Amino acid sequence: MENRSYDQAIAGRYIAQLAAQYGVATNYHGVSHPSLPNYLAMTSGSTWGIADDGFHNLPAGGLGAQLTAAGIDWRAYMEGMTNGCFRNGNGYALKHNPFAYYGSTCPPQVVPLSQFAHDLAGSVPRFVWITPNLCHDGHDCSTATADSWLAQTVPAILATPAWQDNGVLFITWDEGEDSANSVLTLVIHQDPRNHTSTRAYDHYSLLASIEDRLGLRRLGSAAQAVAMTDLLERTPQPRLRTDS
Repeated sequence: MENRSYDQAIAGRYIAQLAAQYGVATNYHGVSHPSLPNYLAMTSGSTWGIADDGFHNLPAGGLGAQLTAAGIDWRAYMEGMTNGCFRNGNGYALKHNPFAYYGSTCPPQVVPLSQFAHDLAGSVPRFVWITPNLCHDGHDCSTATADSWLAQTVPAILATPAWQDNGVLFITWDEGEDSANSVLTLVIHQDPRNHTSTRAYDHYSLLASIEDRLGLRRLGSAAQAVAMTDLLERTPQPRLRTDS
């Protein structure tokens, strides 16, 4: 999601419901401005010294290449992408697709969001990334519009066996609009032990959490980051007692 500080994002009615029911990081911050370096941080552990939203030819690598090398099925869904990942338009923005920057290639795992419903009905990849279009992510439209898009999209994800069988859904914003660059990040899984965390987290923490969960080596600054372990803990289930 795009361009909301914590207080702005949680003003969405459905977003607030998710925060109350699941896990929310209350001390989470973006690592830079504008959008692109935050997306790169989330997927490679580095901003690469970039401070704009232009195209940059970065070395091959990043989270996508890491997943592929480990044999982990993954897919990145880009809403509005209709003519390849390097062409902006129809609400799709290249700057919100970090996977295209590594090695300047469009991985076959990067597909239009229109394919998402088909995949949900069949085999869901082990790792899924979703970038909404420029309106639905809140970049060009209101918080209410972004909130409404999440209210339609998230329940479909939570209804899948992929999420219900020990899955986790992270929802985060790229950057905040306050001086602290505060953003809202939600950690959504069944039976959360902790509903809030005041620990200091950022996009490197998110990458570290994803890589730890998938058994991958931490990339870049994620290696020194604090993973979001408290929000990933589950409530212990009572043991069944059998009397003999």
